[in-house]
Amino acid sequence: MNIIFLGAPGAGKGTQAEIVSKTFGIPTISTGNIIRAAIKNGTEMGEKAKAFTEQGKLVPDEVVIGIIRERLAQPDCANGFILDGFPRTIPQAEALDSMGIAIDRVIDIDVPDDAIVARMSGRRVCKNCGASYHIEYKKPEKDGVCNDCGGELVTRADDEPQTVLERLRVYHKETEPLKDYYAKTGKLRTVKGQEKVEDTTALTLKAVED
Repeated sequence: MNIIFLGAPGAGKGTQAEIVSKTFGIPTISTGNIIRAAIKNGTEMGEKAKAFTEQGKLVPDEVVIGIIRERLAQPDCANGFILDGFPRTIPQAEALDSMGIAIDRVIDIDVPDDAIVARMSGRRVCKNCGASYHIEYKKPEKDGVCNDCGGELVTRADDEPQTVLERLRVYHKETEPLKDYYAKTGKLRTVKGQEKVEDTTALTLKAVED
């Protein structure tokens, strides 16, 4: 089964993608990870991507698409795959279609913006060991102190409300139109994100198999 996961940053699509990956025994393909792997392995497209990343530039669509094509041709994708983070735009979706790759399901993890801002701005990370906490859902035993190593818990720059809101703005402008794009194919399934991960997972697995 070939699956695409959509969802705003902070909606938890990565977690759900990994769970589905383990459940069905198919690889999760994250754009950032495969670009780094292509660069490390020195593939033709990896060398092209390296030229852009070394200049601090975004890797252009044609190179990203080339790297996706290389990755999907590998043997572990023969029985299916999960795309997490690609496509991000309508042109990328059209390029994927032009490869002749059939997509069976598109799963959209839907969480309201205000819930995402609350979820991400409440996250705290240990400066020493990187352990993650949340001021509501996973509180440390002592406020502001890591349970594991006693390090200071801080808010990452990526989790600051203004940063989260900007990422959401870009998502709504560039990526959200993909929901309509795939709804027209009849392959889109929307999963309402729940407070508990396991509740969202139950809905996600049902949507995949629907």
